[in-house]
Amino acid sequence: MSKKVIFIDDEKSIRDALGQTLEIEDYDVSLFSSAKPVLAELDNHFEGVIISDINMPEIDGITFLKRALAIDPELSIILLTGHGDISMAVEAMRLGAYDFLEKPFSTDNLLDVVKRAGDKRELILENRELRRELEAQSGPGPRILGNNPKIKQLRRILTHIKDAPADVMIHGETGTGKELVARFLHDHSIRHDKPFVAINCGAIPETMIESELFGFESGAFTGAQKKRVGKIAHANGGTLFLDEIESMPMALQIKMLRVLEERKVEPLGTNKCVDLDVRIIAATKENLRIKSDKGEFRDDLYYRLNVVSVEIPPLRERKDDIPMLFQNFVRSASTRYSIEPTAITLEQQQKLLEHDWPGNVRELRNLAERLVLMGDASGFNDGENLHADQTLLSLSERVNQFEFTLVCDALKRHNGRLKEAQEELGLARKTLYDKMKKHNIDKDDFKASH
Repeated sequence: MSKKVIFIDDEKSIRDALGQTLEIEDYDVSLFSSAKPVLAELDNHFEGVIISDINMPEIDGITFLKRALAIDPELSIILLTGHGDISMAVEAMRLGAYDFLEKPFSTDNLLDVVKRAGDKRELILENRELRRELEAQSGPGPRILGNNPKIKQLRRILTHIKDAPADVMIHGETGTGKELVARFLHDHSIRHDKPFVAINCGAIPETMIESELFGFESGAFTGAQKKRVGKIAHANGGTLFLDEIESMPMALQIKMLRVLEERKVEPLGTNKCVDLDVRIIAATKENLRIKSDKGEFRDDLYYRLNVVSVEIPPLRERKDDIPMLFQNFVRSASTRYSIEPTAITLEQQQKLLEHDWPGNVRELRNLAERLVLMGDASGFNDGENLHADQTLLSLSERVNQFEFTLVCDALKRHNGRLKEAQEELGLARKTLYDKMKKHNIDKDDFKASH
């Protein structure tokens, strides 16, 4: 929730008192005696809440409300009314005010309304940003969904490098969506109308992968009766995606390095090279730097591929995206199988948030499809398919894991602010500190990036 508040009131004593109340609760408060300077600076990017008295000279609260909503009709504006101003308050609500408070009001009531108004404004701005980003992703290709800061940063990086004349290395655990990211880069680049060729280096037998990649001439080896164009040449003009690059045999890595350096490919059984104009995107679920240091992956190939590096966060590090992603997968599966979409209960949503998702987004998508196809028989309601891995843990391990998740989630929701996390968890400050120390949790890791 945004902590910015603008408060407009022509009475200094009221301004100072209300401002102090909000500042004690960590709000960033700006005080004004008139609405005029606020209107002069206000724009549709304002992140917080506006509180204004109705009865003011020069520009009254209703006039201010109309002018402010003309700048942005989704601003969160709270009006303060006297005992005899209820009809004006009703008019304000009709015009689009978020709420009104009748004087005198309690501190708790004020803070509750301000918090709800701030939450609504934050959600509105997040949805706007998501719509803008989705519009930037418009077209037939895949979309990368999510509001988590790490996903927002990923989208910004991909948008920035999509047309860069450089090869790309994608790092991510199994199921995080490495091929989707590769397809996004291709489909939103200047190569979008050229081939996108994907090959899984770990799924092809070592005896076949060289001929698959490089192709061969007729008679190049026993059984090569017809000339075959390799995957690399087939991707000419477009994008070659090499998934599980860590599985590529060492001997083949030498040939791949030559392709990257010379932009030529030499099919098996010939000395003639084919010139290439291809972008290569490689993906790995392992740390190639470590494998390179151990001699299990060529360091020259690693450095050549790692010019532009992209990291996809695991789902457990972006749990705030899970409800939206799950609903999106349910809608997609319902459309594909012509089945009425299933409504997700709060209890089910909580189960989704408590799970660690070792299979990442792929596991989440599979569960959504299973729920659409099987309903109650999917095992979702009893949690058997969400927590099968938990049976391997002792009771103390499960308690520690649950405690760690609760504290991290609370800190994430409140951007690392200890007071708010402490209140949500119902813990004494020292108890929260002790648990953070126990689990090696740093509040700075949860502060929103700017």
